[in-house]
Amino acid sequence: MLLNCHSYYSFRYGTLSPAELADEIKTKGYRSFVLSDINNTSAVLDTLRNHQESDLKVIPGIDFRNGARQMYVGIAINNKGFKTLNEHLSQHLMQEQPFEADAPEMNDVFIVYPFAGYQGKPLRNNEFIGISAKELSQLPFSPHKHLQHKMVILQTLSFITKKHFNAHRLLRAIDTNTLLSKLPVSEQSAPEAVALPEQTLRAAFAEYPNIIHNTETIIAACKVDFTFDKLDNKNLRHYTGIAEGDVQKLRELALEGLSYRYPDAGPPEYERLEKELEVIAKMHFASYFLINWDIVTYARNKGYFYVGRGSGANSMIAYLLRITDVDPIDLDLYFERFINEHRSNAPDFDIDFSWRDREDITRYIFERFGTRNNVALLGTYSTFQHDAVTRELGKVFGLPPAEIDRLQPLKSENETTDPIAKLVHRYSQLIAGFPNHLSIHASGILISEEPITSYTATFLPPKGYPTTQFSMLEAEDIGLFKFDILSQRGLGKIKDAVEIVKENKGVTLDIHDVRKFKHDEKIKELLRIGKCIGCFYVESPAMRMLLTKLQADDYLRLVAASSIIRPGVSKSGMMNEYIQRYRHAHKREKAREALPELYDLLKETYGVMVYQEDVIKVAHLFADLT
Repeated sequence: MLLNCHSYYSFRYGTLSPAELADEIKTKGYRSFVLSDINNTSAVLDTLRNHQESDLKVIPGIDFRNGARQMYVGIAINNKGFKTLNEHLSQHLMQEQPFEADAPEMNDVFIVYPFAGYQGKPLRNNEFIGISAKELSQLPFSPHKHLQHKMVILQTLSFITKKHFNAHRLLRAIDTNTLLSKLPVSEQSAPEAVALPEQTLRAAFAEYPNIIHNTETIIAACKVDFTFDKLDNKNLRHYTGIAEGDVQKLRELALEGLSYRYPDAGPPEYERLEKELEVIAKMHFASYFLINWDIVTYARNKGYFYVGRGSGANSMIAYLLRITDVDPIDLDLYFERFINEHRSNAPDFDIDFSWRDREDITRYIFERFGTRNNVALLGTYSTFQHDAVTRELGKVFGLPPAEIDRLQPLKSENETTDPIAKLVHRYSQLIAGFPNHLSIHASGILISEEPITSYTATFLPPKGYPTTQFSMLEAEDIGLFKFDILSQRGLGKIKDAVEIVKENKGVTLDIHDVRKFKHDEKIKELLRIGKCIGCFYVESPAMRMLLTKLQADDYLRLVAASSIIRPGVSKSGMMNEYIQRYRHAHKREKAREALPELYDLLKETYGVMVYQEDVIKVAHLFADLT
């Protein structure tokens, strides 16, 4: 019976979280509703997921509006209809076009025009006129009273209490940048946009059984389903076109990489390669590896420097494909920390590029993989923060800047006797945390098998690329895992240094040949004395002091230093213990005598658990955990 319900993802309009909205609907006796935020689908996937097992049926829709003026409500009959609605909204948002008064012909969709705005256009089979309980008194005198067979109930739900309606008016004033006292009625909702009890709504339409029947027919006809599983891979499924081709391609590239990474490869390297390939193939992640390989291959061909980091460094396949430059065998890194059959989250490569090159990498990804509208930047939500809301509300109430400044530190209404100040504090408490507008994730890009509009509408931020209306949390829940394309200013400096060396010395450096750097005596000397200014991650005063204390002159000590300086290790006392054991042989011997099994297991770190892998080793050996 509820064909138009708004959450606070109707930005600067709605006042209810999706959970509050659903609770209110159930409280009033309804068992279904259309979630139709204004020009937005941000709440759809999460709301569908949260009610998979409940007795409340969620139907996705969109309230299409030009500003605050309602044009029509679109309701998805099925997944195709949801995609159609997303495409329609995306087209207008991307091109910044207003919506026409008449909806275009759309399959698998119901269209509902508001009674107040209906001008008498011929209605298609899937189009209806929506009328609220308050508007029923006008129906006998309407020129459209003969169209009752094409009418449905359109009882919009935006609020629960008067407080929510007041917050709505304040949000509208903020959005229109006007004083609350001058907010036009056309820019705000009617206060009647609340959920009447289900029986009350039925009683209001008792004389119009056709309208009730049409409404129930629409609700019964709609069903939109998604599989929510973080490992239900909805990314681009096949790089080569078929799964077998992806695995074969991955094997070929890995074998090619062996000669570059391991010139003297033996059984350990081949065994690790086969083990990783087996898991990657079984979990259908071959395409994910190949796409990352494609991206970094393009970068190398263009002369762009990059660094692959994160848990992806635990993969030898990633090392062989030159996605990362960390040798997991040399460092005894567990592949299972990156991918294993019991892990609930998908793998995730973080790849840093120079700030100069990142935009071209983004362009390449869209052009290389986005031929079917299946690539988008990942969105995020910018929320109202308490201080900002206080300032905005102060402006809406017409307070001068000095008085607004005095309101900022208030912790309670009781700290002031000014009634306006009390209102500002009261409603800032309510509005703080509401989503304010959509923004862009710092680095995430989605490359899906299906068009992105199968899951969300898109908008066009200043970056100039389609961007989803949901965040990485909803993306992960539906089985879309992002490609992280980050920016690191230091990589540009490295590129400059390499070019200067080539120009002045005639020497071409391969910064991906990490083995040479590990054994360079000049580098070792600089590490021992802590001369690391300009070196990303190890240039802070604390890190340089730690390197000097350790007199670290090899790669393993450098890696250990970068781990023990983290708050968890350093505050626990393990950092100091590691330093003491490293510098004093008798302390190492004492530790070995106290716990020989533990010391032998963590010989590289003198019996101190420095890395996450060390914790895994201990749990596996002593607690028999897999």
